[in-house]
Amino acid sequence: MRIERIDLYHVAMPLIEPWRTAYGEDAAIEAVLCRMSSGSLAGWGESAPFAAPCYSPEWAGGAFAAGRDWLAPALLGQTITTGDQLQKRLAIYKGNQFSKAAFDTAWWSLYCRQRNEPLHVALGATRSQIPIGADFGVTDSIDDLLSNIGGAVSRGFPRIKLKFRPGWDLPMIQAVRNAFPEPTIHIDCNSGYRLKDLDLFRQLDQFQLAMIEQPLAHDDLSDHAKLQQQIKTPVCLDESIKHVQAARQAIELGSCRYINIKPGRVGGLTNAVAIHDICQQAGIPCWVGGMLESATGSAHCIALAMLDNFTYPADIFPSQRFYDEDMSDPPVELDSNPELPCVSAFTELPEPVPERLARCQVQHVTLSI
Repeated sequence: MRIERIDLYHVAMPLIEPWRTAYGEDAAIEAVLCRMSSGSLAGWGESAPFAAPCYSPEWAGGAFAAGRDWLAPALLGQTITTGDQLQKRLAIYKGNQFSKAAFDTAWWSLYCRQRNEPLHVALGATRSQIPIGADFGVTDSIDDLLSNIGGAVSRGFPRIKLKFRPGWDLPMIQAVRNAFPEPTIHIDCNSGYRLKDLDLFRQLDQFQLAMIEQPLAHDDLSDHAKLQQQIKTPVCLDESIKHVQAARQAIELGSCRYINIKPGRVGGLTNAVAIHDICQQAGIPCWVGGMLESATGSAHCIALAMLDNFTYPADIFPSQRFYDEDMSDPPVELDSNPELPCVSAFTELPEPVPERLARCQVQHVTLSI
């Protein structure tokens, strides 16, 4: 496919309520959407690094600028037939994984449109439905959190994920375990701690957590290996796995027993699949994470999650969980399965609704040959 036109959109999508984590809170999700065109066909991609460089060194405004000034010009006029070719064209530019992901996911959408093939099939999946988990950020009170968890447990969610940060840590998890001794639960620290907090993590072993997600620094592998050696609870790496080489190194060092894969964080679906394959060969189970994208980006996460080594329920949410109205259509919805909350892969990928996109737009640029 010869890439003839690229449209980039920087958007801010208002949330129903702020999303609170160890690094702060967001009232809207800022993302970059890419529409990539070849002839009469076009595909959409999305990457959501958020408004500020707090989850990672990237942010939506910077990702938009990098895409506009450097990445899009490197692809325009080029014939790209594989995701690996696209990644090689962009490899001269260091980092900028979220920005690259917008282009990579758009290319995969365009590729599937050309082949008239569902994305999960193109990625190599053999299933079309997966279970999802329930996630809860920091709430105004423990009672509010317990009420939220109770609702998820009653609806049959197979696991619960809780944000964990200084001031919302051991007393919180103790209250949760007292109220819910049986469900599968894990915590997400979003890089909020350091190795000096080892005693805290040792205390967490008593709560029989499925894993501790990204406890230490966002760019660390070695201290995570030291931590994993001294606690029983599995460590899961998220922010630290920015690319394929980081995944290889983490496995070699013994830094984790799970890896969370987010297409945006690793530079797109091409790299996400490569990391999945490396983990599968090493016996490291994976699961798919999201960045509260619109249905456009969530659909890519859903397709990825259909691969075999994604064995832990995914961080994929129905649109109504966070948005009054999803920017894209069709929205993400739970399957009508009374026993286990699941989502199915899209046969046709969601795209932004023009008037909704216009309401959320912060800036837009068109580049063409």
